[in-house]
Amino acid sequence: MYENMKGVWPAMLTPMDGNGRPEFKQLEKWVDVLIAQGVDGLYLLGSTGQGFLLSEADRNKVTEITADVNAGRVPIIVQVGSMTTQESVRLAKHAAQCKVDGISSVAPVYYGPTDGSSGMALAHYGAIASATDLPFFPYQLGATSFSDGLGGFINKLLKMPNMAGMKLTTNNLLEISTISYSSKGELVLFSGADELMCHAVLCGTNGAIGSYYNVFEPECKHVREAFVKGDVALATDFMLVFQEVIAETLPNIWTFFRQAIQMRYGVDIGGSIAPVGNTNKVWEDKKIEELIDRVVKAAKIGG
Repeated sequence: MYENMKGVWPAMLTPMDGNGRPEFKQLEKWVDVLIAQGVDGLYLLGSTGQGFLLSEADRNKVTEITADVNAGRVPIIVQVGSMTTQESVRLAKHAAQCKVDGISSVAPVYYGPTDGSSGMALAHYGAIASATDLPFFPYQLGATSFSDGLGGFINKLLKMPNMAGMKLTTNNLLEISTISYSSKGELVLFSGADELMCHAVLCGTNGAIGSYYNVFEPECKHVREAFVKGDVALATDFMLVFQEVIAETLPNIWTFFRQAIQMRYGVDIGGSIAPVGNTNKVWEDKKIEELIDRVVKAAKIGG
């Protein structure tokens, strides 16, 4: 049923103007550029897309424009989680009107459960999942969060309507494996840690959603596909370089993304919305070139 829900998807950066609003003309250009890179799908308005820092109206507009420009070329999942369940449900219903391919949501934000149970998150997810007929992809919450354990939490998720898969925002490979075997193949699983793109394949993931695929989609897609086919040597060599570049760029990640995308694809995604990235330093062009070159060479496309 979900054959198109796989592969490498950028957690799409939302181009911004200087006032903390989406820059819609650049957004149109950016969607076309990403599709031209060969993305397997687009994941909108998550943390990388700064969805939580935007108004409901702006989030809706980003979804509308992206769906319109895409015109069905690749599948789209929209992250609809927000501070309230009511707003999340409204965002989900709007996404369905835009005829996207799925919706996703983070767990309840800021106000966590006081009793250590999963009930709060399950009720939140259940309301969102029931709001439309779209496939639903909630975020993974962690193995030690609840008294019934991660396996018990997955069993409860599986009983929800339209439950299709999960976005696994964890660096813990055992948690990914636990979700995989607990779901008995019923969930489409996307790894969320770029640093573990290939590692997570061994834990049962169907694809990967991440920030750095905005810059390095061709390379990451090539390597992941090669790894699935058995090229362990390429994946090992590439992931070590990729992890090193990620570690080096994380302290100034927002300026890295902006400058690298401008340099490589000619799109200005603008700055991040304060306080996000408010201490990021501007990179020297030569350093950006070197970082891009390291990842490109490690992928050995055509080599």
